[in-house]
Amino acid sequence: MPLKTRVTELLQIEHPIVQGGMHHVGYASLAAAVSNAGGLGTVTALTQRTPELLRAEIRKCASLCPGKPFAVNFTLLPSLAPPDYGAYARVIVEEKVPVVETAGRNPGEWIAYFKKHGVTVVHKCVAIKHALTAERQGADCISVDGFECAGHPGEDDVGALVLLAKAAEFLTVPYIASGGIGNGRQLAACLALGADGVNMGTRFMATKEAPIKDGIKDALVRGDEKSTTLVMQSVGNTERVYRNAVAEEVRAIEKRTPGKIEAIRHLVSGENYRRSFQETGDPNTSVWSAGIVMGLIDDVPTCAELIERMVADAEAIIAKRLPSVVVRSRL
Repeated sequence: MPLKTRVTELLQIEHPIVQGGMHHVGYASLAAAVSNAGGLGTVTALTQRTPELLRAEIRKCASLCPGKPFAVNFTLLPSLAPPDYGAYARVIVEEKVPVVETAGRNPGEWIAYFKKHGVTVVHKCVAIKHALTAERQGADCISVDGFECAGHPGEDDVGALVLLAKAAEFLTVPYIASGGIGNGRQLAACLALGADGVNMGTRFMATKEAPIKDGIKDALVRGDEKSTTLVMQSVGNTERVYRNAVAEEVRAIEKRTPGKIEAIRHLVSGENYRRSFQETGDPNTSVWSAGIVMGLIDDVPTCAELIERMVADAEAIIAKRLPSVVVRSRL
């Protein structure tokens, strides 16, 4: 019996599970596998070096999951030399991608652009004030990202348990829980808190279809909830990453010379972890995003197996355990 929520209705998916955008992971093969399994897969726009490469990846994804919706992640990065966002956005619209996940800087201009062209917009953010801004700007759905997440958790250090409960009080549009999620028990909990679905990144990295080397997947299985650390805090761009010697070197440099991005740039380069993910499979030679959900990862299933297991576990908790804790009055 499937779980029906505002998010499954809005995104036209069978299960309220979304694969988040991930640099050097969010390719067509993974996105299509998630969508074919009844969730919403996501292709990461800026992993593609040019808009035309993104067009090719979108077409590949569409061919791998015919008739199934999928999304494109469109992250607005702080940069001295930003990419041609307009060209990437035009490709998304021209290829009739049904859903866009925006993230990063103020998305107002791009929410308006995508909405004008009939694209459903999910905006990912880490604070209620930013969620309310995106809602006012026209976002159809919010992805609420707790401090537990991989990648950039913001600078407020607020965990999902508080963020999700607060989102239920303030937001009108549906919202998705993101950060530290990896099993059906958490899916049920997020629905109880008011979310209409969940977003997962790190957990989908440890699936058979994830287009990364097995060495990275093995590291996720071996790791636990203590296997991450935070870098780039001193430059106001905090990132949760896998704990290894390179990450610890970054932290040491930041302690000695706080606020100096040029001192750590060579260590935090995205090209470094692209090589780890796509070439070497060595988890210890680069700084790469990972979440504390590692503490819940103990296998590498297919996307379909993972989603089916999560939904079945969530259904069992909702239908069996939760009703059992409500005691009927005898009066």
